[in-house]
Amino acid sequence: MFVAAFRQKTVWLSGHTGFKGAWLAQWLLEMGARVHGFSLAPSTPPEPTFFDQLGLAGRMEHQIADVRDPAAVAKSIAAAQPDFVFHLAAQAILRASYELPLETYATNVMGTVHVLEALRGLKKPCAAVLVTTDKCYENREWVYGYREEDPLGGFDPYSSSKAAAEIAISAWRRSFFGAHPVRIASARAGNVIGGGDWAKDRIVPDCIRQLQRNEPIPVRSPRATRPWQHVLEPLSGYLWLAARLAGFGVPALAGNAPENANIQPAKAGTPNPIASAFNFGPGHDSNRSVEALVTEVLKHWPGRWEDRSDPNAVHEAKLLQLATDKASALLGWCPVWNFVTTIEQTVRWYRETSRNPDTVPALTSRQIADYQAAAAAASLPWAL
Repeated sequence: MFVAAFRQKTVWLSGHTGFKGAWLAQWLLEMGARVHGFSLAPSTPPEPTFFDQLGLAGRMEHQIADVRDPAAVAKSIAAAQPDFVFHLAAQAILRASYELPLETYATNVMGTVHVLEALRGLKKPCAAVLVTTDKCYENREWVYGYREEDPLGGFDPYSSSKAAAEIAISAWRRSFFGAHPVRIASARAGNVIGGGDWAKDRIVPDCIRQLQRNEPIPVRSPRATRPWQHVLEPLSGYLWLAARLAGFGVPALAGNAPENANIQPAKAGTPNPIASAFNFGPGHDSNRSVEALVTEVLKHWPGRWEDRSDPNAVHEAKLLQLATDKASALLGWCPVWNFVTTIEQTVRWYRETSRNPDTVPALTSRQIADYQAAAAAASLPWAL
């Protein structure tokens, strides 16, 4: 179903040089899409960037630009004339948002508005998925998963900027895109892990760096729980959401067409409940503490960790999970890999590529294929 939707289609992708963006670009290219990337230059940590390891610059349209520049965004989207848009560009590090609150808001809120405004200028059908985060909800530290209708908010600049971006997406969708050929949806996911992530202040890259040095892993919030998921989980949700938004696939929204049939994109102006916000999170099994995550990592790469809890550290939520009932009901989407498999696949990527960096493209493609095969075995609509 993905191949039917994206083969020979033009995709405009912001944030393609980042961790999630590079995985998404790789997957789209493997499906035969023409990908136009729009992003800041890849970051330069001591480790090589995932974007460079995949050799993406030579395989797609690679534009270095800033979503804070409205003219650049508008010119890029107008030139690409995309069939699909995935907006991932963001200042995505919570702790960094305390140091860079203005940059965080300028990128996450106004950057999103600039994409929305550029999409208003398109005169052709286009399905656009704008990505925010699970942290866009007003976190009350409760044990229930947050639903799409729950109040938005955020204690820190990062979380609140993403809530503000969601409010802007909703406002633009209702104000400007009702009868427009462009359809808008937003996607909320977070705590994504997987090979190729070298960002600072993220637990898995921190683990891998310390393990490579044979040094103890510093864990600052061992008892905080998160909905851990492999990067391919939300990406499959984004892709399937975009395909459904464009009119591909059936359940319930395509009249009397047979289940899982491939249909032509819907006509502009047709009401579509898919044009809304969706959560993409793991199963309840994957809502684990940071300590549990690190312990599972060490089963595959032996080492040790130390409790570095800091009572004076900046505020971070201790308890967070998402409800994905809406994605299940309207999209037929559900997670594929459980917690144990997610950690196993993630650590395998880092261990194998640490031994031989040249294996990055092949191993990345193999993990995409393994994930798709598992989804097909589970009879998920997008994988059939």
